[in-house]
Amino acid sequence: MWEAFFHGFLLSAGLILPLGVQNLFVFNQGVTQPSLYRASPAVFTASICDTILILLAVLGTSFLVDQFLWLRDVLYVAGILFLLYISWVIWNDDPSNGAALKPLSGKQQILFASSVSLLNPHAFLDTFGVIGTNSLLYDDIQQWMFTAASIGVSWLYFFLLAYSGRIIGKLDKHFTWRKRINKISAFMIMAIALYMIIQAM
Repeated sequence: MWEAFFHGFLLSAGLILPLGVQNLFVFNQGVTQPSLYRASPAVFTASICDTILILLAVLGTSFLVDQFLWLRDVLYVAGILFLLYISWVIWNDDPSNGAALKPLSGKQQILFASSVSLLNPHAFLDTFGVIGTNSLLYDDIQQWMFTAASIGVSWLYFFLLAYSGRIIGKLDKHFTWRKRINKISAFMIMAIALYMIIQAM
């Protein structure tokens, strides 16, 4: 049971660490808002959107696999290939190319966080292609432990991201730390892909 929890935790951590559009927005709100409280709309909205996507991915993928058993193998292989591709992209990503975002009002934060969370094709690929696929390794309570860990990582990370944004954003003028975070994330995702290969064998 705890194996499923730690699997979900590590997988979600590896996927969420890179500063993509969604994370960069929350991070920059932490940097530019006068207080962490003022950045909370972005944090809560991003967390809720991730929760919805993860639940849809786990429940939807499981339902489809129950209806079409051959989908399990197809999704499993696709998940491994996608993880390998994502790790390669993250490893070579340059966060200094990201555009800085300005502080927004609470309503603007909610609208923007919702759009970059729910209208982002990468978010669907991550949740359905990776988290949904990996959830197929488990049944019943183990699958819910995996899901809970994945959701927990999102909530924890967005809060920490806004908080650390106020510190790292002012000190990391040359994007050194953000580049290192991407390297660590790529390594973690690669490790998960190798774990899936071993499980399949």
